[in-house]
Amino acid sequence: MSRQFENIHQALACAYIRGVSLRTGAPSLSSALLHAPLDTLSEDERLAILTAGQDAQLRLYRFKPHDDLPRVRMVMGFLKSVQPESLLDIGSGRGVFLNEFLTVFPWANVTSLDILDHRVQALADIAAGGIPQLTALHQDLCTWDAPDDSFDVVTLLEVLEHIEDVQQAIRSAVRLARRFVIVTVPSKADDNPEHIHLLTKPILTGLFHDAGCTSLTFSGVPGHLFMIARIDS
Repeated sequence: MSRQFENIHQALACAYIRGVSLRTGAPSLSSALLHAPLDTLSEDERLAILTAGQDAQLRLYRFKPHDDLPRVRMVMGFLKSVQPESLLDIGSGRGVFLNEFLTVFPWANVTSLDILDHRVQALADIAAGGIPQLTALHQDLCTWDAPDDSFDVVTLLEVLEHIEDVQQAIRSAVRLARRFVIVTVPSKADDNPEHIHLLTKPILTGLFHDAGCTSLTFSGVPGHLFMIARIDS
């Protein structure tokens, strides 16, 4: 494999390129490269797909691993201990966490919610290109009417500080989770104008208690607060 593609999640990148090709026709790929199961592709076939994606100027850097980020490492460490069969990831963004999860838990059913069309489309392309366990939805957590207890785990990673009705977002997450809700938020104020809340440990505790969830565990990583809410059965 060419060294330029060594430091990306190659299976996810190939799926994304194939999904874009299926949707738009560019880059042009042979039927065999488009439709073969990802895990049957040879190294040369993966290289051909990745090269076609690079030549089409697709943003393959989004598949760079982020397992070295302390907050991602902490979340993944906890998830490895509980082995979820299904996950709801709210506000997946560029996939900093989600790409790691899809790589480590290829058997788990994953639903991603986002309110930005281009984020949803990118994930939908990955799903169409060979990651069928991934579903990408354009939905607002605060108003989504999915059934209660639909997912083993709900993740709200670097998300709650962006949501105006943070109380309703937490109520919805607790309603949808069977086992755990995982939260990371900035631990101090910053100059990001999209951060409309500073959610401290006491504030999160109060919000989750109001949502009926009282079993909370807090930890810290540089610049972030990490919280696990265990759903009381």
